[in-house]
Amino acid sequence: MSELITNGPVSFETAARNICEAGRILDSKAMAPATSGNYSMRVDDGSFAITASGFHKGRLIEDNVMRVDAEGKALEPKKPSAETLLHTQIYRHYPGANAILHVHSGNGVVLTRLLGGDVLLAGYEMLKVFPGVNTHEVKVRLKTVDNTQDMPALAELLEPEIAGLAVPVYVIRDHGFYVWGKDMDECLNMCEAVDHMLGLELQVLTFKGLPKKGFFV
Repeated sequence: MSELITNGPVSFETAARNICEAGRILDSKAMAPATSGNYSMRVDDGSFAITASGFHKGRLIEDNVMRVDAEGKALEPKKPSAETLLHTQIYRHYPGANAILHVHSGNGVVLTRLLGGDVLLAGYEMLKVFPGVNTHEVKVRLKTVDNTQDMPALAELLEPEIAGLAVPVYVIRDHGFYVWGKDMDECLNMCEAVDHMLGLELQVLTFKGLPKKGFFV
């Protein structure tokens, strides 16, 4: 297994290895179906390593990872993920972020199809996975936006709010979610925790039925 804890920008080679390993881990947890998702890391020369378009994330090899600049423009003759713009937006607003994972969580898709508004998570011990959260006695709002294939429009929608998010996560309705952190290990932990909590919320719905209000705000 590749070493995932990086604590800062890394070489492109290290980033590619981390990204490939992350793909295998997320695929094993059913968060990388088909060719969905995209992953990136900050590189020590100021560029970014990101998954190239069209590859199954559970079967990535290092050649499936490419380098882009701060604007998301390819620095080699490969096609970057269609959502590269959203990665560079996060890196611009969060200089301490060195890794980003975008996953297609089935729990997130179903939950956001059932109910509207932002996701509100409260009372879960797992909330302590987020930086700065040290108790379960807290309510955490996950910004949730509608899905679109127009990445510039989505980036524009997020721009006024992204720097002020309570936790390093946002959800795209019917689609999945983004997490970012200081290294790949932190991102993987958050991915697993968020997916777990969304799954628990679905189980609550199974037993209690759709609430009229209060679940999403």
